[in-house]
Amino acid sequence: MSNSGNYILEGGRVIDPKNGIDQVMDIGIDSGLFCEPEKVTNPQRINVEGLIVAPGFIDMHVHLRQPGAADKETIKTGSMAAAAGGFTTILAMPNTKPVADTAGSIDYLRRNAAENAIVNVLPSGCITKGREGKEMAGIGGLKKAGIVAITDDGDCVHFNELMYNVLEYSKTFGLTVLDHCEDDTLAADGLVHDGYWAAINGFRGIPSASEVIMVARDIILAEAVEGKVHIQHVSAADSVRYIRDAQKRGIAVSAEATPHHITLTDECIKDFNTNFKMKPPLRTEQDRLAIIDGLKDNTIAVIATDHAPHTETDKLVEFAYAPFGVIGLETAVSICLTELFHKGVLNISEFISKFTKGPAEVLGLDRGSIELGKKADITILNTELEHVIDKNKFYSKSRNTPFNGRSVKGKAVAAVVEGKFIYSEIQGISGII
Repeated sequence: MSNSGNYILEGGRVIDPKNGIDQVMDIGIDSGLFCEPEKVTNPQRINVEGLIVAPGFIDMHVHLRQPGAADKETIKTGSMAAAAGGFTTILAMPNTKPVADTAGSIDYLRRNAAENAIVNVLPSGCITKGREGKEMAGIGGLKKAGIVAITDDGDCVHFNELMYNVLEYSKTFGLTVLDHCEDDTLAADGLVHDGYWAAINGFRGIPSASEVIMVARDIILAEAVEGKVHIQHVSAADSVRYIRDAQKRGIAVSAEATPHHITLTDECIKDFNTNFKMKPPLRTEQDRLAIIDGLKDNTIAVIATDHAPHTETDKLVEFAYAPFGVIGLETAVSICLTELFHKGVLNISEFISKFTKGPAEVLGLDRGSIELGKKADITILNTELEHVIDKNKFYSKSRNTPFNGRSVKGKAVAAVVEGKFIYSEIQGISGII
């Protein structure tokens, strides 16, 4: 069947957490927009009975590596990986080479994405010039160039006065500050979580306090300036506790968790497999369960992949010399359906919210919902599809996944962007990839 852009999706269970929709109904798409089914012009009818039709999933933490490391990932291959994983919108991190701290660098990403990306690619800009943590970047110019958030991801802004001013100044432009919370003096030269497995393997550890102390700092500063801060890739139990308490006091702090911190612990490093080396590191079972609790009570409203591609050569070295980071775009939905939905941690509406309503609200995006007249971005899920993750089938250029060979239940079987099937495993419907 051709990819015409005019469809009626028939018989699917439509779930839209933002608008409180959870019912079996038909969805119309006409000229790339959501439309009442009876008003679709010359529609192709697609039977999606037994499947879940959701707003297009958003990943607000993706490293596309371009410019500077096209051997690891490009905007094109990263967007293909996103579509195959069920994501229709991704937020590109600015720690490229050169870094995205000027209007010109943002323009490069936007032009490249317009030409090569098959999903929506949104730019973020640096908090500080050169990501050096010393001087605020030209946030106004970056906003005008099209960024939707600011972050020095990969590095933390250590100077309190600078972070105070950033949080205050960002309010002027309606930009959320996304912070990689890590005190370098505590984490310096660390490789894994500072605990039992670090000691057993003879690794220098990264204590939880290196994250928690900066989370607490950001909360204090956000309260002081009545600003908004988002904590990236939360890994520690005490971080969850501080964030929960701050939210109860009305402070505008939000948080995300990654699939690897949701499902794995530092025990995974016992075999020296560098695909379990990431920042923040995998921590203890107590920390993992605290993250689960944070997802359950919505202290953590977002699941984001922190998709960080590295070549096999990069990772095929001694543990100490391997780079931090793992990929996640093509595994996140399946891993989280298996560990969160099928284990009863989240119901399906709560699960979908972590990938739609949650990130859209954090970033202030007019996305993540199914509404008449809006662009038809859709993720279609088969929650019962059992399969085994195979890194050799990935669209990403890189293979550094901690989940290769893992049996999972549930998958994104289609991604629709502006009414076009970009990726599809639905019988009779072909995608662009």
